[in-house]
Amino acid sequence: MDIINSLKWRYAVKKFDSSKKLSNDKIETLKKAFNLTATSFGLQPVKMIVISNKELQEKFVEHSYYQRQVADSSHLIVLCINNDTTSEDINTYFDLEKETRGTSEDVIGTFRKQLIDMYKNMSINDRQLSANKQAYIVLGNLLTVCAVEKIDSCPMEGFVSTKVDELLNLKELNLKSVLMLPVGYRADDDVMNGTKKVRKPLNQTIIEIN
Repeated sequence: MDIINSLKWRYAVKKFDSSKKLSNDKIETLKKAFNLTATSFGLQPVKMIVISNKELQEKFVEHSYYQRQVADSSHLIVLCINNDTTSEDINTYFDLEKETRGTSEDVIGTFRKQLIDMYKNMSINDRQLSANKQAYIVLGNLLTVCAVEKIDSCPMEGFVSTKVDELLNLKELNLKSVLMLPVGYRADDDVMNGTKKVRKPLNQTIIEIN
């Protein structure tokens, strides 16, 4: 039940205590959790940018509909996707599998070709949509890890991605921003601090088939 209590504890923070900073150990935990998150076919089409530069964080405010969390949080995490998933990306994954597990090409060769053909037959919009879905999986995992680690957070879709991309020069990296996650510690006077969590009863959200 500890994880349930942690999930009850978390909420989308409206006001961070800007004087409190996450330790390097906490940030390393989030980095490792990000890298261990499940993604479709293990391709990891998501990158995580971790920002602790206060001057840069302040620049995000006007592009985030003036939500102060992006500036007042200890760190600002930006989740990005590759602009495209290419045959080179897929080959890189399978080559890494061979190196890591010692798997032979005889074992993975057919699947490698099938995956390359599958992605080639998808439109670029569909490939981006697939990557975008992986970013949401990553976000969900990070939210749970934050709750367990007693790190406050605020998942955010509300920002102008084109402006964020410009701020971070993401076009040069063949990336585009899709989600943001300010992390840190809640302020004592956050209006949501201590309020009861509003959720439907389980019998309205769970369907059991026996």
